[in-house]
Amino acid sequence: MEFPPGHAVSEGSELHPLRQQTIFDNGWHYSAYAEPPVNCVIRLSVDVTLFDETTLNELSLDNRVGLAPMTRVSATDDGRATAEMAQYYQRFAEGGFSFLITEGTYPDDAYSQGYLNQPGLVTDTQAAAWEQVTEAVHDAGVPIFAQLMHAGAQSQGNPHVDGDQTIAPSAVQPEGQKAEAYGGSGEFPTPKAATVDELAEISDSFVNSAENAIDAGFDGIEIHGANGYLLHEFLSAEFNQRDDEYGGKPANRVRYPREVVAAIDEATPADFVVGIRVSQSTALDETHRWPEGEDAAAVFFDELSAAGADYIHVTEPDATTPAFGDDGPTLAEAAAKYADDETVVIDNGGLGTPDAAREKVDAGADLVTLARSALANPDWPDKVEAGEELTAFDPAEFLAPSASLSEHEVPTDGASADD
Repeated sequence: MEFPPGHAVSEGSELHPLRQQTIFDNGWHYSAYAEPPVNCVIRLSVDVTLFDETTLNELSLDNRVGLAPMTRVSATDDGRATAEMAQYYQRFAEGGFSFLITEGTYPDDAYSQGYLNQPGLVTDTQAAAWEQVTEAVHDAGVPIFAQLMHAGAQSQGNPHVDGDQTIAPSAVQPEGQKAEAYGGSGEFPTPKAATVDELAEISDSFVNSAENAIDAGFDGIEIHGANGYLLHEFLSAEFNQRDDEYGGKPANRVRYPREVVAAIDEATPADFVVGIRVSQSTALDETHRWPEGEDAAAVFFDELSAAGADYIHVTEPDATTPAFGDDGPTLAEAAAKYADDETVVIDNGGLGTPDAAREKVDAGADLVTLARSALANPDWPDKVEAGEELTAFDPAEFLAPSASLSEHEVPTDGASADD
């Protein structure tokens, strides 16, 4: 959380207010009033429980519940993380979540920023500001991953460009309206189609940001390839209408996201986690699908896994339903089927109740992530393990009038944020 334009907080994603205060996972774009269920992957033994210890790459995790990325707009104007953000993330680490994924961070000072007051990982100054966050989370004994997000055509607030300039695989205008809670208003502009040279520069910026994430103390990164942002747009036959090696059949559409994963994997240490988030739906269109269905999924997940992804984090508004029609596998089941056996599948899509989470993990999900339930219950794992009652999520407490951090989300006994 990564929220997307009109981005709201999803149960395992970022916060974003597009339709009905939709919540996104950095791309979490789920209705704040419906609790989309989390998905399952048939790959673990039936005696695995939600609170069993496990591993991710070389990291030890205390349980199988993580924090999903959620778009917030609480960084400084120049993209630095704040002391309030450190306290915000520390609450989840102290509440029992075994790993955290940050809101989407922009990787370059050109077209990537999606929201005003979004944090970045472009400069040494921005990386240094994140250290207070990673240190606070590590003090609680929990790993944290930075989500790297290029907004593509769905950017709705970028001080690095003049006017409303955006970039995408092709000059296809996103439908829908920008979200006021994230500082946007009106329609999205038609983006410019990226040249091959510009794509190379963007890939380099992802690598630079991953290296900055290492310097900032992160344990890994998640590449945002979901919810209608730039890399998701490459996977989409609707938004990717290129006639070069990056467009057309699924093997071509996944080529650029694969190159980004491979470049980061090659540039970072073996013990540094590299993941990617994938969805069919976008923040603006929950019905968006890959026209080739499962055939596309087979190519996408195989290629992304082979490129070096340690995990694939799938998300959909309702992750329990078949992904490619009236029957067949869910998106997480497809990821488990077509990715390498060593690639961890993280499922996201609506863990509103402990029973739902337990059911999905017992059924075989490697890991699951929470968003809305986590906002309402930053100690969700501890509460559930102790059998305590959970607090219901109220979008008005987190997304109104804006998606900046609310006072009740940040402890009052900590230091104040940077100016």
